[in-house]
Amino acid sequence: MADQAPRGPWQRFLARPNSDRTKTLGVAFLVALVCGLAVSAAAVSLRPLIAANVDDERQARMAAMLADLPGIGDILAEAGAGAVDLQLVDLASGTLVSDRDPASYDPLVAAADPAMSTELSRAEDFAGLGRRENIAPVYFVRRDGALALLVLPVRGTGYGGLIKAYLALEGDLNTVAALTVYEQAETPGLGGRITEHDWQAQWAGKQVAEDGAVVIEVVRGEATGPHEVAGISGASVTGYAVTDMIQFWLGPAGYGPFLERLRAGDTP
Repeated sequence: MADQAPRGPWQRFLARPNSDRTKTLGVAFLVALVCGLAVSAAAVSLRPLIAANVDDERQARMAAMLADLPGIGDILAEAGAGAVDLQLVDLASGTLVSDRDPASYDPLVAAADPAMSTELSRAEDFAGLGRRENIAPVYFVRRDGALALLVLPVRGTGYGGLIKAYLALEGDLNTVAALTVYEQAETPGLGGRITEHDWQAQWAGKQVAEDGAVVIEVVRGEATGPHEVAGISGASVTGYAVTDMIQFWLGPAGYGPFLERLRAGDTP
């Protein structure tokens, strides 16, 4: 009996000899296509889990910072995670935002979206961000209904890349309770020392503003006043970057309008 000839395109393709160039290239393409689809599907399906893990790590760093602060650790021990109230703030108006879920809001994603961010002029962009999100997260820690601590996520461009940190202000909104840098790409052994406990410990008790102007800064050499933090030898660029980062986020293009409302009692 004569062999039955392949009828469809797929059967004709499979019937080609394995040494056929068209079949080899076709099989390679199909394998690459299947692998690409599998990788894409895995990336999409795992994205929420990865984001959750990143957020958990960030929250853990902040929680560790809060737990080390005198008095705040006691509040957290008494009230647990519920003592930290995460809210969103409209940076332009300084008002709280109630129609978004703070837990699922990503300020970096918003900052990259022109519809959710604002382009900064050269004069106001001294943190080197290019754009900043219109809405930003803030963390309240209260004791007996009164504000005990306000934690502000801040970031700015350093010598080696983006520096990300939490700045914690005491209830007077002028005294630094702590600064913790949780991500940076500065030079190891030089600018990278901004993550060291001894350097970050200098920030506690410093005053961020005087006569309404944000004046806190990292200086070269020893700090001599309540608004100065001693810089790291050989890392002056990183020091300037940290100064610019803090002054930007406490200023009018950052949390400034929100802080003014808080001081005036217009925002809980």
